[in-house]
Order: sequence, then C-alpha cells, then structure tokens
Amino acid sequence: MSREKISEIKAAREKWLAERNKMKDRDIKFETVSGMAVNDIYTPEDVQDLDYLRDLGFPGEYPFTRGVQRNMYRGRLWTMRQFAGFGTAHESNQRYKFLLQQGQTGLSVAFDMPTIMGYDSDHPRALGEVGRVGVAIDSLADMEVLFDGIPLDKISTSMTINAPASILWCMYIATGEKQGVPPEKLTGTIQNDILKEYIAQKSWIFPPEPSMRLITDIFAYASKHVPKWNTISISGYHIREAGSTAVQELAFTLANGFAYVEAGIKAGLNVDDFAPRLSFFFNSHIDFFEEIAKFRAARRIWARRMKEKYGAKNPRSWMLRFHTQTAGCSLTAQQPENNIVRTAYEALAAVLGGTQSLHTNSMDEVLALPTEKAVQIALRTQQIIAYETGAPNVIDPLAGSYYVEALTNKMEEEAEKYFAEIERRGGVLAAIDQNFFQQEIADAAYQYQRAIDNKERILVGVNEFTTGEELDIEILYIDPEIERKQVERVKKLRRERDNIRVQETLDALRNAAQGTENLIPYILECVRAYATEGEIIQTLKEIFGEYKEKPTF
Repeated sequence: MSREKISEIKAAREKWLAERNKMKDRDIKFETVSGMAVNDIYTPEDVQDLDYLRDLGFPGEYPFTRGVQRNMYRGRLWTMRQFAGFGTAHESNQRYKFLLQQGQTGLSVAFDMPTIMGYDSDHPRALGEVGRVGVAIDSLADMEVLFDGIPLDKISTSMTINAPASILWCMYIATGEKQGVPPEKLTGTIQNDILKEYIAQKSWIFPPEPSMRLITDIFAYASKHVPKWNTISISGYHIREAGSTAVQELAFTLANGFAYVEAGIKAGLNVDDFAPRLSFFFNSHIDFFEEIAKFRAARRIWARRMKEKYGAKNPRSWMLRFHTQTAGCSLTAQQPENNIVRTAYEALAAVLGGTQSLHTNSMDEVLALPTEKAVQIALRTQQIIAYETGAPNVIDPLAGSYYVEALTNKMEEEAEKYFAEIERRGGVLAAIDQNFFQQEIADAAYQYQRAIDNKERILVGVNEFTTGEELDIEILYIDPEIERKQVERVKKLRRERDNIRVQETLDALRNAAQGTENLIPYILECVRAYATEGEIIQTLKEIFGEYKEKPTF
C-alpha cells in the first residue's frame, strides 16, 4: 500500500478516534492473556512495513508463515493424537484400542513418574507412583504388551519421554522388530527435549553435557537407520504449563531448538542430515488470536534462522512442524464442563495456526486421568472442527488480518529480544545455570495468578459466575493392586531372563559411555536382552553422574 494511502487512512482514523474516544469502555485492561496491550482497532498503518513475499509468502514456501504444506488440511487433516497411558501396559493397550476405534489417527504415550525419572517399578522411590499419571514401562516386555495388536508399520506413535528417551525409543524399535517391522518403516516422535526439563518441568537425570550427547547420538543413529522418525519434539508446552507467557514459550522453545542444532553441528553432523526430523510441541492457550500469531511467528523465525544462520539448504530443514496440546493449566476443577468449551477454542486456534497434530485435553484432567467418556468428548471436539466447522477448508484463513499480522510481528519482535538476552548470557546452557529462564517463568506465573486473585482476569466459575455446587463428575480410579502386579512382573522378568547376557550388554554400554562412540547401538542391545530401564539408567549414572539444580532465592 502506498505511503499516500497510508497517510489517508491515518487521517481518517484520527477523525474516527475523535468520535470513538467520546464513548466509555469497560473498566478492564485490554491485553492478551500474556499481558501485551491490545489496540482498540487495527488498520493498514499497523502492518505498513509488511512485505507479502518476504514476510508471508505462500503456504509450503519460505518463510512458511502461512503453513508448511502447500495444501495443508485440504490434502490431509492434522493427526488426532490423544495423550494416554495409565496403569500397566495392558490397561493402556486397551485404552489405545478404544481411541483408535473412536477415530483417533495417532497414538501418544504418557508414562508414569517412575518411568520418566528412570526408576523401575520395584524401586523404593517408585512406591505409590506406579501407573498413576501414565503407563509403567520397565522393559521391552512391557513395551511389547503396550503395542500388542497395534501394527507399528501402520500407526504413528509419539512418546512423551525426555531423560530416558534413548531407552524407551530403543524399546519401541525392538518391539517393531518383534512385530517384523524394520526400523526404516517406523514413524513417530520422541520428545527427547532435555533442555526444557532444566528450564521448566524438572524431570532430569543426567547433567546437561551427557544428556546432549545422548540426543545427538539419537540424531545420528536415526538419520541412518530410522529415517522417518522425528528425533526430538522441542517442547514449549511444559514451559507454558509452568507459567510462562506466550512470548516466553515461543522464545525459549526456539532458543532450545537453536541449541540442539548447534549441538548436532558441533558433533560433526551435517545440518541437513538431522534438521528435517526436528519437530516442535506447543501449548494452545485460551487467548485465541495470541496463540494463532505465536504459531505463525514460530514458523517464520525458525525458517529464517535455519536458512540464514545455520546454512541449511534443504527446504525441509527450514520447516517448523509442530504438535499442539490444548492448555492443561487453563482448565479448572470448578464447573469442569466449562473445560469442554475452553478446549474447543484452544483446539480451533491450533488448527487456524496450522498445527500438524493435535491433542485435546479432557474436561476432567485437572482432577485425574481422563475417563473414557471424557476422552471421547475431547476427541469428538477435534472431529467436529475437522468435519463440521469448515475451518480446515481454507489455508491460513486469517492471513491479511491487520490484527493477526501485527500481533505476529509483535511476537517475533519480542522473541528476538529474548534471543539477544540469551546470547548475551552465553547461550541456553549458561542461561539455565544462571536460572534466567526459571526466574522469568516464575515472575510471569506470579503476575498471572495475581491478576486472577485481584479479578483483573476473570476465570468463569472460579473467581466469577460461581455456583457453589459440589463437584459431581466421574473420576478414573487407579486400583493400587495394579502397582503390586507391575512390581511382581518386573521381579519375575529378572528371575527368568538370561542375566549373563544382560550383564554383558550393560558392561559394554558402560565401557562405551566412557568413550565417544554412539551409544544407541549399545542401549538397543541392552533392551533386546531385557535389561530394565532402571538398570540401564544406573549404568549410565555411574559414568555421567546426576544433575542438581542450583538454588535461587
């Protein structure tokens, strides 16, 4: 648009404002959920420097602001992937089959806390936690049961596991072998994002350096043997759940992504050999337009950095592909049926933002793991968006909106400020050591909660529009007997396996960890011998040690 036309619009807007300012607004702060001020109206003035071809382009073309595929959902819908897992492998296997029967198109595995922290189910620290917030997986034997009757050459699986990701991934590869599915046919994702653990979720095991070694070992091994697998899901989800703003989620997630790219290059890998299999995992919170802008800005930032800074030449290395989960932290225990509505808007924002796969939270997840009825409603929410609303029929339908484009630019601008600060501090690992990310998130969480406590931000059914009714909703109950059975199962495994072979594979792993070899082949041999996760983790702890966070006050 010409400067003359912009000047004409500016003059007209000032005339409009003269009358508009005579009108009284509601007595609230007009800002996004992250605290960014929102104008009353947006015009071409707010995007006058936007260059369509440079900043937006077309879907499937650099800089991918409008999406990573040329035909997006007109070609195929996003993968509907409900996060699920509880009890033993048997119970979770039944839930997976239920979800697939209901029309889910991909699996997403939730592991229990002992598995996440690298403890077997019979470890003293696992007491009372086995199968509670996810499925208990101690060995290849459990992974075989988890996917019994589910053909791994026909289904894509995402596994939310980080510190022990290499071990669980090897279990999945070995399960495929048991089914007769070669590694090159396996499709899916492991989260494998240890940096965000130090920043937000806190389920680390090893110090950063050996943890990064395991990640780059996975990059290298997958590029040669499991080429269809997404080797990492760089996660903003848990950063947001810890209390960050949308900008912090965007900036800290992409900063972690840059750190993984740099680690891969430092390890001697060609960026185009591993970057096409990097993926991302974002939160979709309740502020509809802010979330859409966040997703669009993320694609543009990633594309520009990968091409201009890291010298990637393969266009697939420039593409930011991401999974989305609706915001668990936005759900409320009060009036839990309201969560169905919240989740629907968050899911629609993810779709309009161009997600590749989506998990919709269930209305009861703030209280317990979801019941079958609740998870069915959550899946139906996605299916209604997909088949009834018409939202997937147009690619990036909000492009050109003065507000959306201005907000996308603002998200990018604010993220760049964070990148500069992280670089000034010496990079991601140094900033973690300085507790920079942790303090930023804590401050944001405090401000958000204070706004709720002061009723500056209204949560329907929580601090306004309350009813005082007692909670009346079915809750999923985890029988304590499940833990006893799982403990006996792992003990039985140790009695009946070839323990000489197990010890040989663990010794070989220990020796390799002391050197510089790729550790994945050694972990895979341990898994095939039915070494438990806890045994493999303990072997690596002997060489790598354990991480302890520096306290900050």
